Amino acid sequence: MVTLNVEILNPKAKKLLQDLAELRLISISEKAANPFYDVIKKLRSKKSNLTMGEITKEVEVVRTKRYGK
Repeated sequence: MVTLNVEILNPKAKKLLQDLAELRLISISEKAANPFYDVIKKLRSKKSNLTMGEITKEVEVVRTKRYGK
C-alpha cells in the first residue's frame, strides 16, 4: 500500500477521487488539523520590522536584567 498526500485544485478532481473511493479502488481520509502547526504557521507568516541593532539592544537589556551587570 502506498500513501500519498494530494492537494485538490479543481472540484472535478475531488469528484473523480470520490468515484474511485466508491469503487473501492482507493481510500480517502481527511487529515485532522494540527493546532500546533496552525500556530507555528501563523507566527512564521508575521514579518518582523526590527533592525539588527534593535534586536541587539533588546538582547542586551534582557541580559542586563538577568545577570545584573
